[in-house]
Amino acid sequence: METRSNQVRTWSMLCHLAALAGFFFWLGNILGPLIIWQIKKNELPEIDEHGKASVNFQLTILIINIIARIILVGTFGVGIFWGNPIFAIGSGFGWFTILAVINLVAWILAIVAGIRANNGEFYRYPFSIRFIK
Repeated sequence: METRSNQVRTWSMLCHLAALAGFFFWLGNILGPLIIWQIKKNELPEIDEHGKASVNFQLTILIINIIARIILVGTFGVGIFWGNPIFAIGSGFGWFTILAVINLVAWILAIVAGIRANNGEFYRYPFSIRFIK
């Protein structure tokens, strides 16, 4: 019975940490957890909730990234051109910083979720839209 518990904890952890595949290729943060979840959810039903949570959070981060990049491209340099005193937020430089912080927080939360899953706990990501219920 110990081996099954260890397997569940290990695969649950990998379901969250697979989001770090986004470092290596585009959409890896979604495809990593999605692949592990789909492969293991029937064999180990406990992984189902971890997979849903991880994929939902990564989809939320993807949507935030797309919106922020559209704003980044659309406003790049506008604040400097107009002489806006708060150009750091209104121009592309401010949005780039915000986008970098959001992605850094997403990676940290994926690591925290992986550690909690390895301890046998369930981690609910903050600000995650539940696309998959």
